[in-house]
Amino acid sequence: MASTHTPAHPAGLAAAGTRLLDHPGPDSPEYAGPEAETNRHRMPRQVRGTSPLLGVTAVAATLGATGFASATPAAAPAIETPDETPVALSADPGLALAARIQLQADSQRTAAEEDARVQAAKEAEAKAAAKEAEAKRAAEEAERAKAAALTLPVRDYHLTAHYGQSARYWAHLHTGLDFAADTGTPVYAVGQGTITSAGWSGSYGYRIVETLPDGTEIWYCHLSSIIKGSGKVASGQQIGKVGATGNVTGAHLHVEVRPGGGAPVDPETWFQQRGLNP
Repeated sequence: MASTHTPAHPAGLAAAGTRLLDHPGPDSPEYAGPEAETNRHRMPRQVRGTSPLLGVTAVAATLGATGFASATPAAAPAIETPDETPVALSADPGLALAARIQLQADSQRTAAEEDARVQAAKEAEAKAAAKEAEAKRAAEEAERAKAAALTLPVRDYHLTAHYGQSARYWAHLHTGLDFAADTGTPVYAVGQGTITSAGWSGSYGYRIVETLPDGTEIWYCHLSSIIKGSGKVASGQQIGKVGATGNVTGAHLHVEVRPGGGAPVDPETWFQQRGLNP
């Protein structure tokens, strides 16, 4: 059977003058001994920190010479971002935290200012309401004081007959108090009230009946004229004039006081109980 092994060194190659790489043997003039043979297979010692390795330099030079792409990967293309505060803040946690703190402080300050404004408005409203209530109370008190204020019905007078006296001029005891004055002397309302009756009244002559807020009736009799015949009147307001009409012997004002519109009481005592001394 024929062999298929191909010789390691074909004769053709040797004949062509091609020299194969091989190690020199002991019989070769280039042989340097066993030690040199051992060193022949050792890598040369590289000095660290001075220059790149020879192999790396050679590879780089080779790649550069042959036009290969650089071993260093290309940088990724820059992505432009809009120049906005949120991007800058997100890039710097410290600025973002400071911004949040400032925002919170501003919000708290705004809330505090709003609370203060609302509180001030409420206080001003409360003061205005209290002032209005005080003014209303003062007006009511003044009105009550005015209503309670009484005055004598005649300014220039002298008393000629008292309550309970008897005389031939009266069929019964005297039921009022007589203020003697010249005809035409002003007659004033004793207190604030309403005139409920005015006109001729027999032996009383011309008479005005005033009803006070508590229901007490004041009768003004023997008038020469009636100035206020109806409606509300104030204390001290002129309502008539002294006269001598009806059953009289001279010009005077006959006054009767009838609590609740009932039987008469002593006018002199009634006035004195209210700080007036006829």
